[in-house]
Amino acid sequence: MSCGEPHETDCSEVLDHLYEFLDREMPEGDCTKFETHFEECSPCLEKYGLEQAVKKLVKRCCGQDEVPTDLRSKVMGRIDLIRAGEAVPEQDVTVVGPDITVSGPDRTATARE
Repeated sequence: MSCGEPHETDCSEVLDHLYEFLDREMPEGDCTKFETHFEECSPCLEKYGLEQAVKKLVKRCCGQDEVPTDLRSKVMGRIDLIRAGEAVPEQDVTVVGPDITVSGPDRTATARE
């Protein structure tokens, strides 16, 4: 998405890193660049406002749930792989026990022989 106007920081860069901005996971200088961009670009500001509202809604509705440690580890591991530019497996494979493996988005269980 682009508004068609020239900006110091391109719309695609802002939208690619929107969640880092929302979560304050970027250097202060980059945050300042994004804030300047939002002042100049109403489509990006609108997208930012929408994502901010969704984030608040999720926090309000799901903020009290405890995230299982293994799930958090898997998610953080995938984020690290993506940031490093490495391939991310399409299917999640979890060994449930010595004889059962659960894999894929439909969580199909398979007994090992």
